[in-house]
Amino acid sequence: GAALGVALVLAIPAGIISAVRRNTMLDYVSTVVALLGQSMPTFWLGIMLILVFSVQFNLLPSSGRGGLAHLILPAITLGLFTTARITRLTRSGMLEALNQDYIRTARAKGVGGPPVIWKHALKNAAIPIVTIVGIELGTLLGGSVITETIFAWPGVGRLSVQAIYNRDYRVVQAAVFLLSTTFVLVNLVVDMLYTYLDPRIRLR
Repeated sequence: GAALGVALVLAIPAGIISAVRRNTMLDYVSTVVALLGQSMPTFWLGIMLILVFSVQFNLLPSSGRGGLAHLILPAITLGLFTTARITRLTRSGMLEALNQDYIRTARAKGVGGPPVIWKHALKNAAIPIVTIVGIELGTLLGGSVITETIFAWPGVGRLSVQAIYNRDYRVVQAAVFLLSTTFVLVNLVVDMLYTYLDPRIRLR
């Protein structure tokens, strides 16, 4: 949950800024960072964050569960790949929306700035973003196994790994059922959001 929250908070504004400031330094920096974020394996990023922020500078705890400080490194590790994907998708969706006729019409009528971006462009670019968020939740659920093991975080992923080592098949089945049910429910919510974002889907 924290990783997805980090991804959404960082990715959507970054994608919007990249689209609005297309072919500027902000756009180039955002694109490069997004590409790097998609290129780094989760386990490698987690180890590097531990070495830098826990071992080298001793700023954040490297493992365990406690306050918010224990959540920062796992959330960044798990959320960076998702942040990169959502950033790129938001940028491409916003660029497509900003070039539509209804945006030009709104600007011709004197509507400009944030109202055009937030009320018109983002809402129409949100359907692919919502879709990828639902898909990325499955990626986060799968990646949590590695992340929780690296940071010794007592979650469902680490519990599943320990259950496999101990050959506790009932716990493994329960964990798989829980993750699968969560994924199905999230996709159901995503489908329901489609009808809110685009009423034409409801009519079909």
